[in-house]
Amino acid sequence: MSTSITTDIAFCQKLLKTGELVAIPTETVYGLAANIMDAKAIKSIFEMKGRPMFNPLIVHIHSLEQLPLLVKDVPENALRLAEAFWPGSLTLILPKTEEVADTITAGKATVGIRMPNHPVTLGLLRGLPFPIAAPSANPSTRVSPTSAEHVASYFGTKIPAILDGGPCQVGLESTIVGFEGETPIIYRKGGISVEAIEAIAGKVQLITKEDKAPLAPGMLLKHYSPKTKLVLSNSVTTTLKNYTNFKIGVISFSTDYKNVSIVRKLSQKGDLGEAAKNLFSTLHELDQMDLDFIIAERFPEEGLGTTINDRLQRAAY
Repeated sequence: MSTSITTDIAFCQKLLKTGELVAIPTETVYGLAANIMDAKAIKSIFEMKGRPMFNPLIVHIHSLEQLPLLVKDVPENALRLAEAFWPGSLTLILPKTEEVADTITAGKATVGIRMPNHPVTLGLLRGLPFPIAAPSANPSTRVSPTSAEHVASYFGTKIPAILDGGPCQVGLESTIVGFEGETPIIYRKGGISVEAIEAIAGKVQLITKEDKAPLAPGMLLKHYSPKTKLVLSNSVTTTLKNYTNFKIGVISFSTDYKNVSIVRKLSQKGDLGEAAKNLFSTLHELDQMDLDFIIAERFPEEGLGTTINDRLQRAAY
């Protein structure tokens, strides 16, 4: 099998209809997609990624009209969030119907649903008679892909097609929100900030770590990890003193550290959205440089800075 990096949506639709896996672009990260009605294809996602079967998948849709097929009940607060942020970087955890296989939900009674904000993938979905399941298109625990080339570097010829939609514009996975009654619970920080969720749905609970039976993706303690050892630092200048004889790469928000040769600033202008967009691509770049260590600066604990810190903490675990 040879892998095709392609912009041919019809070709990728044909592959998905015949039970193949296809890598797809979204505004967050690239996903590894399969027909949710095809049990063999869904199993192939777990096998391809080396993903534990207890870690559920997210189902992607193109229209609110698809919800009744997938979920039994939608709280008012969930509808408010969907109206505010769909299509976009929001996944809602809702009670599933029998149409959704237990394999997708890891045996749980709920399913994660998302409407991606990417014209290529929305076009793909509109031409399919089924929704798709699509976790990030990387081996389990590795850095998420934000370009078609990242996916190709991971899976080579193991998948028949990568649908190229260019670089991901958000660069962080979706924020995952579930509910106890009308109370929103954030299970994964993501491309929509906690503050933005609270502005629509009121005060949230945070339950973002669970290593044995996670209710949602992204809750495992080790995740998003480069092969190179990553150190998360409150003071890069101080940390560098302990690594004087090593080949080091530094990830910073906007600071230029003069005493180290490889520094990657995620935002020239100190913008957290720009930093979030550049995080994973920078980790991919540094991971190819044969470094001894990557030292990452802790970001401001506000807005998307909290999401960036979440990813770096799991990458450094």
